[in-house]
Amino acid sequence: MSLDLVPLWAVILSIAVLMYVLLDGFDLGVGILFLFRRKQEERDLMVASVAPIWDFNETWLILGSGGLLAVFPLAFAIIIPALYFPILVMLLGLLFRGVAFEFRDAPGARKRLWDGAFMFGSLLATLAQGVVLGNFIVGFPVEGRQFAGTSWDWIAPFPLLTGVGLAVGYSLLGATWIYMKTEGELQAWARSASRLALFGILVFIGMVSIWTPLVDARIAERWFSLPNLYFFAPVPVLTAAIAWLLWSALQRGREVLPFLCAMGLFFLSFTGLIISLWPYVAPPNVTLWDAATAPMSQQFLMVGTMFLLPVILLYVFWSYWVFRGKVRAGAGYH
Repeated sequence: MSLDLVPLWAVILSIAVLMYVLLDGFDLGVGILFLFRRKQEERDLMVASVAPIWDFNETWLILGSGGLLAVFPLAFAIIIPALYFPILVMLLGLLFRGVAFEFRDAPGARKRLWDGAFMFGSLLATLAQGVVLGNFIVGFPVEGRQFAGTSWDWIAPFPLLTGVGLAVGYSLLGATWIYMKTEGELQAWARSASRLALFGILVFIGMVSIWTPLVDARIAERWFSLPNLYFFAPVPVLTAAIAWLLWSALQRGREVLPFLCAMGLFFLSFTGLIISLWPYVAPPNVTLWDAATAPMSQQFLMVGTMFLLPVILLYVFWSYWVFRGKVRAGAGYH
């Protein structure tokens, strides 16, 4: 009898998705916040705060999507046709953002043009990711082992709501990052933006938390039946506590804690998502075990992943440690 690696693979892919959202989320949020700052010196500081680390953050996106294809090919075959256009928009947004990073400081570059690419690439990528999330929660029509919907099913109220909500959430991550990494007028603005974004994300968390159990009886039963209610109640309670801690930290002038609290809000939201959808990888009918590849393939892929994952994690911690501290105009990192 072979070892069941499906739960372990689910954990690995969940970690990859969460790490991507947390790490690429704040630099996408920095790009979105470009919309609200006009001074070129401030924009240069905002870009400099994420320039050394932004590209590596996307490694987690590659790991998550590649792992989905390799380990859960049926889910990949259902999700990609359903979300082809949002995924295409996301990739184009990430492409424009990446090109803007490389070209905005080139000699003779048209900075306003590349700043626009950075802003709107970040915004489009974020909105598209939110739409993907919303459709994943709603689920995909499947007949047999194939997607049975159309290429336009993603255009619906709930996915569009989650798209806007994710943009607000990434703005919170970006604002708390800027608050942590900068000084002076820009830091003061980031502090105010963090408060506003915190209020906005709590509104969207509340809307999604009310909407999903109302439209999906299975999710409602998962959260509100006994004894589940006692087990899962800490998630909303901790969400409220971390939101209060974030607000309090901003009031007291703490610089690192607001960013960590913003990450905590995303972690708890992600936990709530897993609670709602487990064990489905292509809701509402395809489970992890339905979509999994052969056990021998899972074992083969696990060997390489067990070597690769620690290297990725080590590099993440090392890069953030090297580029710690404030970013200042013309002075680099300290």
